[in-house]
Amino acid sequence: MSASVLVSLRIAAPPQAVFDAFTQDIALWWRANPMLQLTPRGDGELRFEPGEGGRLITMLAGGKEFEIGRITTWAPPHVLAFTWRQATFPPDRSTNVEVRFEPIGEGTRVSVTHSGWDAIPQDHVARHGFPLVLIQQRQGAQWRAGMAALSARLG
Repeated sequence: MSASVLVSLRIAAPPQAVFDAFTQDIALWWRANPMLQLTPRGDGELRFEPGEGGRLITMLAGGKEFEIGRITTWAPPHVLAFTWRQATFPPDRSTNVEVRFEPIGEGTRVSVTHSGWDAIPQDHVARHGFPLVLIQQRQGAQWRAGMAALSARLG
């Protein structure tokens, strides 16, 4: 098993509404982080193409598109999983994201697990030379900010 980042947050909305907002409104809740930007030109505007085999892409200024990853599990409103890569990753390298949407009372617990950072060498530009634990902390902070913004959007 690879090293993982796990972020969990309760959101006061039912799982289907949270799944829909996560996948349909990612451009509205995603928070760019200059240290973890997806491309050298920034993060652009993210968008999911629904369904297994669909893509997570970003549209950059000037109309250039970058494929962040492919959807490996699309099981609304319970699970979404996809590969994740930054533009500086070698073509054969990616990390993995799994998002679970679990009913908790009248709300939803959203759990994001982002794994595979240990496959990206420490001297790679995407890791900024950071040891694994530090890049995991930064990635965790990135997902916490995104989930907080998602929660506020549904609030």
